[in-house]
Amino acid sequence: MNTIVYAGEVAGTHEVPWHSHDQWELVCCTGGKGTFQFENGGAIDYNKGDTVAIPPGTRHRNISAQGFTNLHLRMWDPPFPFRCPFCVESREGDPIEHALREANRCFRSDSSGNRIVLTALGELIASYVIACRSDGELSRPVEKIRSLIDSNFSDCDFALDEAIRAIPFHYDYLRKQFRKEIGLTPMAYMTRLRMQRAEKLLSAMGSSDYTVAQISRLCGFEDPLYFSRVFRKHFGCSPSAFAKSHENRRSINLED
Repeated sequence: MNTIVYAGEVAGTHEVPWHSHDQWELVCCTGGKGTFQFENGGAIDYNKGDTVAIPPGTRHRNISAQGFTNLHLRMWDPPFPFRCPFCVESREGDPIEHALREANRCFRSDSSGNRIVLTALGELIASYVIACRSDGELSRPVEKIRSLIDSNFSDCDFALDEAIRAIPFHYDYLRKQFRKEIGLTPMAYMTRLRMQRAEKLLSAMGSSDYTVAQISRLCGFEDPLYFSRVFRKHFGCSPSAFAKSHENRRSINLED
């Protein structure tokens, strides 16, 4: 899921040597400027305030003649509709840099609720990156489908197939184009959003009055049994076991 697994800060250097990660990496330059070089021969120049996003498995290095400082994090499975490294240029009052600072602070905190906050920050950062990159990479019908899913995924009565068929393009073409541009089918994209919400609600279940059945409806599932099957497929355990593990973890942290 879209979860931050590492956040850190470079205080000052001229080079980060060749490496790659299993997750997406986001690097926000907080001082200086430099160049990301990629093993395939590509390169991205960046300045202070710019954020560079690098897909999993992409071997790269970061070099600078004058030196640089940065904030960086790695996250699993953000919903980026992009497959290659890209740069989001700096904007006044840059929300990405602010969110990265919060993620770095939270990642290093001992608070028992930091996992919930990091999950929320991961969603926020991914949304900022998508919104701030204004190169029109998504086609209009694909953007329409994504917007419909984003607005309705938690509604048990939302009929995704009907929504797609209401768009004046061939149904199969839309599904193929969505997968080409987003990297997932429309249903898989909607399921991922639902599982992200389920993860957040179940992580806090011990401090709320929700039951698993109620959470299933809040995530767009009418049938709690089907919700449990989908959840187990994504997380490897039942919703109740997932919630219990987080409750136990909170209890241990409180005792410490």
